Amino acid sequence: MGKIQMTTPLVEMDGDEMTRILWKMIKDELLLPFIDLKTEYYDLGLEHRNETDDKVTTESAEATLKYGVAVKCATITPNAARMTEYNLKEMWKSPNGTIRAILDGTVFRTPIIVKGIEPCVKNWEKPITLARHAYGDVYKNVEIKVPGAGKAELVYTAEDGTETRETIHTFTGPGIIQGVHNTEKSITSFAKSCFNYALDTRQDLWFATKDTISKKYDHTFKDIFQEIYDAEYKEKFEAAGIEYFYTLIDDAVARIMKAKGGFIWACKNYDGDVMSDMVSSAFGSLAMMTSVLVSPSGVFEYEAAHGTVQRHYYKHLKGEETSTNSVATIFAWTGALRKRGELDQIPDLMEFADKLEKATIATIESGRMTKDLALITSLQDVTVLNSQEFIAEIRKTLEAM
Repeated sequence: MGKIQMTTPLVEMDGDEMTRILWKMIKDELLLPFIDLKTEYYDLGLEHRNETDDKVTTESAEATLKYGVAVKCATITPNAARMTEYNLKEMWKSPNGTIRAILDGTVFRTPIIVKGIEPCVKNWEKPITLARHAYGDVYKNVEIKVPGAGKAELVYTAEDGTETRETIHTFTGPGIIQGVHNTEKSITSFAKSCFNYALDTRQDLWFATKDTISKKYDHTFKDIFQEIYDAEYKEKFEAAGIEYFYTLIDDAVARIMKAKGGFIWACKNYDGDVMSDMVSSAFGSLAMMTSVLVSPSGVFEYEAAHGTVQRHYYKHLKGEETSTNSVATIFAWTGALRKRGELDQIPDLMEFADKLEKATIATIESGRMTKDLALITSLQDVTVLNSQEFIAEIRKTLEAM
């Protein structure tokens, strides 16, 4: 059989550390033998981002707007230790934050369910999808390290020069300040994305912030969601037999532990980041979750929701064997390929994506898996595979299909 042909490229965003190693393995073993893969490649590895003054990150996001579909490897957001390790010019911002600010939209994250990997929360019966706002807040923050005594103010200057001022704090010694923002346009896009996704999947939608403390910032999120729901979605939700409700974030965290699942939980940017890790880990593993950013303009960016697996990378550099779970990265590729096939009307590409996902799940359910899953599976007599062996076993399963 000839390779499946593509007509439009995917935007390919390569990443860092162990996930970068897995990225190449997945392409070599699971994609290139079957697809005439067309991508526009961007190296978002920290070294190359440093060389380009992080311009490559912006270029990759702009290319995504052009082509409509991207697939992204996990990347490093540097801290002080990484500054030294990689000899960075400056502490570059989160590449995900930069990309999401350009694309806007909402990140939907859903656990990948396989037999033999039961959730830690015993009453969770169905996946819980996290809908994470993908713009602003701490990811676009501005920070000042306060050297000593003085007054910090929040100042807004209107176009006509009129100023609005609020005192943040009067410092008597050193401290820190952080300024965050959002826009009503982006919050509106977030709300509509969540309501549409809930209708498409026929799932209840929860939304949670902390409006009792943040009476203007978080309350604006709450108000926009409610106004849009009442004006545009209430009757549609009732007709579909699904529910929308708002609750405080702390109440949502408590309620979710007793829920059965099968709903969407919408969160602000940082809350969604943290809670999606909690949900995916409780369902089995951080490496067992799909993640896609859907922008209001119909642009899609698929990624693995976890980090770069630094500890395994250091072992890999020493020549030691690793058993790193590559499922989320495989599903990032399948999600992007399926969407590319859908947009370009290439059924073979969509079917291939479906088969690769089924092959990945079938490999695990047959008892062949990485160490992180072997430690928590209820299956008996499983075979623990290293990083490369696991991908090779998936290929065998796929070829048998």
